[in-house]
Amino acid sequence: VQLQASGGGLVQAGGSLRLSCAASGRTFSIAAVGWFRRAPGKDREFLAGIWWSDSSSYYADSVKGRFTISRDNAKNTVYLQMNSLKPEDTAVYYCAATRGYGGTDYRFQSGYYDFWGQGTQVTVSS
Repeated sequence: VQLQASGGGLVQAGGSLRLSCAASGRTFSIAAVGWFRRAPGKDREFLAGIWWSDSSSYYADSVKGRFTISRDNAKNTVYLQMNSLKPEDTAVYYCAATRGYGGTDYRFQSGYYDFWGQGTQVTVSS
């Protein structure tokens, strides 16, 4: 499975961005796709995930109500709509896919994910 993340950029505080993650290759093996971010000097943080089978989603508490994950089945693409952006949202954003081994309890952890995209930079100015 190959993942291509895009859509990052520079936005003012309060603005919005939509990130895209295009999956290719053995997409039939994907159980879920998640979005993570890593800010300078911080650990990688889980944001949101979506199950491939039924497009149900799950979120970190820190982004509930501001970020929305969705999927275009025909394009094998997952989106992360980010609203009301804050300077502290500045980070490199990554999408990742899992084959689902290990149980759904681990879906918020980076180790659950098998394939990673290259990352896209999001910078929010104050």
